[in-house]
Amino acid sequence: MSQIQVKDDQGVRIISFNRPEKRNAFNLKMYQQLTEYLIQGEADNDIRTFMLRGEGNCFTSGNDIADFLASGELNDTHPTVKFLHCLLNLKKPIVAAVSGAAVGIGTTMLLHCDLVYADNSAKFQLPFVNLALVPEAASSLLLPLIVGQQKAAELILLGESFSANTASELNIINRVIEQSELDSFVLAQAKKLAAQPPQSLQASKKLLRYNQTEVKQQMLAELDVFGERLKSDEAKARFQAFLNR
Repeated sequence: MSQIQVKDDQGVRIISFNRPEKRNAFNLKMYQQLTEYLIQGEADNDIRTFMLRGEGNCFTSGNDIADFLASGELNDTHPTVKFLHCLLNLKKPIVAAVSGAAVGIGTTMLLHCDLVYADNSAKFQLPFVNLALVPEAASSLLLPLIVGQQKAAELILLGESFSANTASELNIINRVIEQSELDSFVLAQAKKLAAQPPQSLQASKKLLRYNQTEVKQQMLAELDVFGERLKSDEAKARFQAFLNR
């Protein structure tokens, strides 16, 4: 069974992360498939909006560390980089349903979503500094804009996990929903978006995200430093300790 599953429902492309044995950790193949499904949906006039979710009461535990370390340079052809650029350039709205772990990219990708809902089991974390790395997905720009400079520093520099209620209070997510109702509620919200006039919807999203040029510049700057940090001795030591757990 594919580790990225896709289903189209009344104008909504539902994309599910399905690698339960690894808590839906992303490997390169998953990034490739995810990007392909987003690009295909963007080109399909019958698809009006996207919904992201994770199977097994888990959104994603972030990158598959072993796979990521063997993936080569973080250039424009790297599957992770291509996904980030795709996420940034999407014209159609994207909503997310977060249950369980949302670690690393599992949290930073939410900053590019238009609507985000989570249940009480959701645990968010930005453990980049913990791994001797730096933030990605332009989160070093977007997070301070959303939560304020001091709180963003706390979340990024300490890298501690935080709850759905905290994420809601900080405006990282829209609302906390009962776990049993999360998927149906988020799908209903996505269908509401899909029923809106599509050109107006996309134009409004573009206006709301007026600073995308700045966001792209920050994303590229982060990737440069991220690539340098991957080669550092302290990052190698942290990754080895992580893999030996």
